[in-house]
Amino acid sequence: MRSDMSDPAGGKVLRRDAAENRQRLLDAAATVFSARGLDVGVDEIARVAGVGIGTLYRRFPTKDALISELVRQVLEDFLALAHEALSAPEGEGLEQVLYGSGAILASNRGCLSRMWNDDQTTVLRNEYRRILFELLTGAKQHGRIREDATDADLDLIFWSLRGVVATTRGVTDTGWRRILAVMIAGLRPGADDLDAAPMNAEHVAHIMDNLWSR
Repeated sequence: MRSDMSDPAGGKVLRRDAAENRQRLLDAAATVFSARGLDVGVDEIARVAGVGIGTLYRRFPTKDALISELVRQVLEDFLALAHEALSAPEGEGLEQVLYGSGAILASNRGCLSRMWNDDQTTVLRNEYRRILFELLTGAKQHGRIREDATDADLDLIFWSLRGVVATTRGVTDTGWRRILAVMIAGLRPGADDLDAAPMNAEHVAHIMDNLWSR
């Protein structure tokens, strides 16, 4: 459970019991949404959290506000993971953050559809991607990743990983690890030459605009 006692929406410090109730609601939302999707009612989230529906609405006046805050926390977890990976030795940080990101995605299946189209978290997403691309440069310098791998390749790996996590919901919690291992193996130096050009920055921008507009 997080120890943050502030309410990002209101910018005020919460009493300990109020902050604990707020985090219980977010933890319950992550569990319920992951199991049943975003269509589940907030009354079920309040029940799982062990609080009344009035408490839920005091902390989150709308279901959308609850989802947005859950997405913000997930992206903060991504960013903390990325910052930690910057200190990994010998260019190992990229693989560390990719596997860690997969684990975070698998634990938050319910809000995957909102990960890239919540305009309240654009800064967090952009900072995560910036660090990810910095880790790619370090992995190349240490000979862990092939020189022709691009930032766009990492974007596609992340989006592919998200798709695998989403489609294996209810079947397996670890299937994503196999496909990620396959993709990382393909990024190793000495692998076969690639006969297809990578996406350019314009392609990536267009895709992300479409993701954020959904």
